[in-house]
Parts: sequence; C-alpha cells; structure tokens
Amino acid sequence: MSFIPGQPVTAVVERVEIKKLFQGGNLILGFSIGGGIDQDPGQNPYSEDKSDKGIYVTRISPGGPADEAGLKMGDKIMQVNGWDMTMVTHDQARKKLTKKNESVVRLLVTRRSLEDAVKQSKGGYAQQ
Repeated sequence: MSFIPGQPVTAVVERVEIKKLFQGGNLILGFSIGGGIDQDPGQNPYSEDKSDKGIYVTRISPGGPADEAGLKMGDKIMQVNGWDMTMVTHDQARKKLTKKNESVVRLLVTRRSLEDAVKQSKGGYAQQ
C-alpha cells in the first residue's frame, strides 16, 4: 500500500491491542519494526512499490505479546495509541511503541489480506 505524502489515505485497518510483558525490568512487545521516513524504502521487503516509507512489522516473537494479540509480519502500522505513524522516522516510531509508562499498546494496522478481502466483497479481484 503506497500513498502520496500530504494526501488523504484510504486504508482497511484492524485494531490490535498488545499487553506488554514485564520481563527483567523491561516491557516486552514481542515484535520488531522496519521503515520510517529516514530509511531507504528499497530495503523494505513489505513495501509493494519500494517507495513506501511507512512503519512495518518485520519480526514477531512466537508466543510473545504481539503474536498473542494477532499482529502479523508485514503489517503496516498506521497509528500507535492514537498517534499517526504514516510520516515518522524509525526512531520516533520506536519511542512511541516503547513508552515505559504504557503497559498496553493499541495499534491500527493494515495488511494485504484485509485490503484483498474488501476488494473481493466489492466484486473486485484480489491481487496475487
């Protein structure tokens, strides 16, 4: 999913609520991210046209909080606890996700399968 910066975005989103795991004084989410406006989008395996500078889930720890919440590799993070994540640096995204005073992270994510399901329900065809 790509978009033009500064233009409205239409996306099919899913809410994912992750309860952070307390482990050795740290709060664990159980996933890693890639992307950001300061990163090379050509290096992002989930950017369809290699120009999308969004924040994507690049790794999920099996059995971890993100896995249990239903987050998937390749999900594009649109919001974190109400904060827009479509035009942030990698470090800004990391800081929003790892705030120490928040034990729950509420995400809005979009993923290819969600968009394909809506296209099919409207009589369109899913892209392969």
